Amino acid sequence: MVLRLNSLWSVTTVACLIPLLWLLIDVGINNLGSNPIQAVHIRLGDWALRFLCLTLVITPVQTVTKFRGMAAYRQMLGLYAFFYATLHLLAYLLVDHALVWNLIGIDILESPYIWFGLVCYLIVFLLAITSPKWAKKRMGKAWKKLHRYIYIAALAGVVHYFWQLKGNLADPLFYLIVVIVLLGFRVLVWLKNRKFNKMMIPTRKKILVLPVKQDDVLAGISDKQGITVESWVDDET
Repeated sequence: MVLRLNSLWSVTTVACLIPLLWLLIDVGINNLGSNPIQAVHIRLGDWALRFLCLTLVITPVQTVTKFRGMAAYRQMLGLYAFFYATLHLLAYLLVDHALVWNLIGIDILESPYIWFGLVCYLIVFLLAITSPKWAKKRMGKAWKKLHRYIYIAALAGVVHYFWQLKGNLADPLFYLIVVIVLLGFRVLVWLKNRKFNKMMIPTRKKILVLPVKQDDVLAGISDKQGITVESWVDDET
């Protein structure tokens, strides 16, 4: 079983790197079309958003299948989303603007869609650096609250993608539908669990146990004073 899991882990790791290898091959053979810089941007951003959506898919799959062995893969996919998002950002800074910060500042001010991209990247960055177990233990309940922002990151990424395109909007619309469906599933599960928890709140009854002497029982006398012992039972009806 361990061998199978390790093999699946290795296959998944290699599969996550295939898009980068594919892009490098296209760069090497000059197969990126008339605007190669834009093609690099879009493909890296595409895969960052795809891995972000795949990360969101893990929880619904676990909920439906009751299989809890996918948490590590959720972390892996999330880190690959951060990896491709970082490459997307570096391509923008290095390839597109050659680290000329004046041009970058002007572009950010004149292109509001970049703001949504920065919001998305900042959230994904925070999720990535807090993904180790030690961070989870150190942050406590705040860790789960922070990692719920992944939905905001996904929505911001979709807006970033949608706003910068001037032609075919089919891809960002598809990602928007996927994110809305996954978010809706989480909301329904939350409402169901909340309703279930309310139904399972126990009502407590106090029972007084009055120990009596054997002579009193034989005599049919049960009104003598004894030591009171309290116990609690849950009324589930």
